[in-house]
Formats: sequence, structure tokens, C-alpha cells
Amino acid sequence: MAPRHFLTTQDYSRAEIDALLEQAAAFKRSPRGQQLAGKSIALLFFNPSMRTRTSFELGAFHLGGHAIVLAPGKDAWPIEFEVGTVMDGEAEEHIAEVARVLSRYVDLIAVRAFPKFQDWSVDREDRVIKAFARYATVPVINMETITHPCQELAHALALKEHLGDLQNRKYVLTWTYHPKPLNTAVANSALLIATKLGMDVTLLCPTPEYVLDERYMEAGRQNAKANGGSLRVSHDIEEAYAGAHVVYAKSWGALPYFGRWEQEKPIREAHRHFMVDEAKMALTDHGLFSHCLPLRRNVKATDAVMDAPYCIAIDEAENRLHVQKAVMASLLAS
Repeated sequence: MAPRHFLTTQDYSRAEIDALLEQAAAFKRSPRGQQLAGKSIALLFFNPSMRTRTSFELGAFHLGGHAIVLAPGKDAWPIEFEVGTVMDGEAEEHIAEVARVLSRYVDLIAVRAFPKFQDWSVDREDRVIKAFARYATVPVINMETITHPCQELAHALALKEHLGDLQNRKYVLTWTYHPKPLNTAVANSALLIATKLGMDVTLLCPTPEYVLDERYMEAGRQNAKANGGSLRVSHDIEEAYAGAHVVYAKSWGALPYFGRWEQEKPIREAHRHFMVDEAKMALTDHGLFSHCLPLRRNVKATDAVMDAPYCIAIDEAENRLHVQKAVMASLLAS
């Protein structure tokens, strides 16, 4: 029987998401356990990490398990993902062997692999994590690729802690300036989880080019329909912020300009004013502010916003530890 993976929350029902959040809340109240006793997880990082690595490694330890951290291409062999390729380049071994061998050693495999940012039509296929899932015979966890489902859960848990019932709360997912074009993963994930939890979601971005991939927009519309919420797009800062209960900020690159950053740069530079500041937050209905971190202060959000009592970014970051435990424990239990 094929193992159950945790690649995207779209593969999980609303009831299953609620159960994961309840389990995470239980781990927050009582952090230690033996749910991973005698078990192990391989954490493969193709990209840098602070919160994700720390929370997974510590989470496994807290539940009696053992985590092995690998950085393919650095402390492990570079891996080939293309099927049928002649491997005469940098890669020393194929994912078909890597995933199957690791599956003989460990009980879980977790992967962090950002897209290449050159061609979105290629990036959106999410080949690295899907290849692990195809060849592994143990559950595979997404530690961020083109979505970030673990961040979604941590965010949702923080919102529930501060707001209680999230149904029809006004949720603003706002683009912010960053000197470099970044992954759309957290924005995709925020859209998915907020709509799945029945919130009234506004995607605020500078121009239509910054609207997220239609796959996620359509999933968000379907989530909203199924859970009694809504999804809309706005390019009007004041209108979007008005009456918001939650403002979630993230920078991301415009998909049509992937691989052509110099052409996007003038648009990006013209919208530095999207930075979250006190004046914008004053338009909300005593709104909460959060961000997945890392955050460049006074670029994405001002010091005043980050240090305000309504900023729950640290709570959200802490919750990564608890939701990671819930995901690992639930996959092993099933």
C-alpha cells in the first residue's frame, strides 16, 4: 500500500486539517512524548533553513525520535531527478535510488527544495518533492517547495489562538516589496489555508501580474465555496485593509517575469509603498499582523508594526515546532 504523504494541505480534508491543529495544540500544552520512539526522519535541505530545520530536528527529539539532516550537493551526493537522462553531469545518483535507499533506513523523509525561478511552467510541476513521493516507500513531508504546508498549519494555529472562530473573518494576504523576487510558496499556502478555514480572503497585490498561479486561485475559490468563505483580488491598498481582522504579508515574484527579473524590477520598485506600516494597520478592525519570517524590517514591515502587540509572527514561528510534531506523529500513526 502506498504511504500517505504530506505534500499539500489540498490533499487533506477540512476535518483532517482541524485534527492536525488540535494535535498541535495538544503538543503545545504537553511538548514531550514517545510518538516517535525508535523512529527516524531524514531531513533533506536543498535550500537554507532556520525555523524549519530547528523545529523538525527538535520536534523529532521531543517525541523520542531521531533526525538526520542532509544537504544534497554539499554533505550528500548531488541528485538527478530527470527520468531517462544520461547522467554525465554533476549529479552522482538518481532519485530512484536515493528515495528507495532512505526508505530502507528511516521512517519519514522530509524535503525542502525551492523552485529554480527561471521558468514557472517548469517550477509549477514541483518535480523534486513529487519524485521523492513517487519512489519513497515511507511518508514524505513537504518542508517548502512551491507550497509551504507546515507554515500554513503554524499560521492557522496562531490565528485560532488569537481569534478563536475564523469563519468569515476578513483576511488580507498582501504582497510586499523585497529587493529580490521570492518564491510564491508561502503566499500560495496562505491562500489555501485561509480559504479552507472559511475566511473572507482578499489577495492584495500591485498589478494583475502578481496574482498567484491559477491552480491556487481556483483551489482557493473551491475551498471558499466548500467552507462558506470568499476569495477576491484587489490592487487598492486602503480598500483591502479596511476592516481587516488579519493582515498577512509576503513578498513574491510575478510569475510572468520568472527568469526575466530586470523587466519586472521597475514594477517592483514602483510599489515599495506596499510595506506594512502603522497607517495601514490603523485601517483594520483591530487587525492582527503576521509574517512567516525571515522578514526584512523597514522593507516588508516597519519596526513599529513588528514590535506592536498585534504582531503574532513570533507565535506563528513557535507553532512550527508543534505542528511539525503533529504532522510526523499523524503520518506514523496512519
